[in-house]
Amino acid sequence: MSKYEWRKKEKSLYFPKQPEVCDLPAQKYITIDGVGNPNDSDFSEHISALYPVAYGIRMALKRGELGEPFEYTVYPLEGIWTTSDGSRGAALNKDALVYRIMIKQPDRVTSELFTAARDAAFAKKQNPLIQQVQFANFPAEKVVQAMHVGSFDTEGATFAAMESFAEEHHLTRIPMVDDFQHREVYISDFRKTAAEKLKTLLRFKVTETK
Repeated sequence: MSKYEWRKKEKSLYFPKQPEVCDLPAQKYITIDGVGNPNDSDFSEHISALYPVAYGIRMALKRGELGEPFEYTVYPLEGIWTTSDGSRGAALNKDALVYRIMIKQPDRVTSELFTAARDAAFAKKQNPLIQQVQFANFPAEKVVQAMHVGSFDTEGATFAAMESFAEEHHLTRIPMVDDFQHREVYISDFRKTAAEKLKTLLRFKVTETK
């Protein structure tokens, strides 16, 4: 049984060389919502609630609980972000951030398998945040995306390049699911990688300008 590697099989979705339009397919996720500054411990605790569920699902599929055994590399952490006070850019108030962090799941994952994995993770870890993890279906969407290299605090320059690209290609930025403003895919593990070497895939949803 060969392992499914998202970095290789889905390279076109995750590694743009410059700002580009990308048509994302419908996707399945496990998610958890939170508020506040991501530099605070509460954000790390939310992340810690997601991973036991993600790895529980992975092991269930590897054991063949949904048919033929399927082994894969767990997808990267993602986040969709907005603010409760409308602040953005240089004026961003990090304490007002509202986020939904999430991990993509293989198409074959069912809500029943998710619930079993969440219950097993909670029984083992006793982390009450695990009970807040949800299973969600995200619809297909058109996005502009670009790879940002460096600190999260310098993302503004990459977003500006993305905005210019969208305007040049007659695309209008629109809110994402539940009015979140943009999505970040953490290609690098920001808990282990120096800020100047971080790779973060940035996305925002667009529609064709009328």
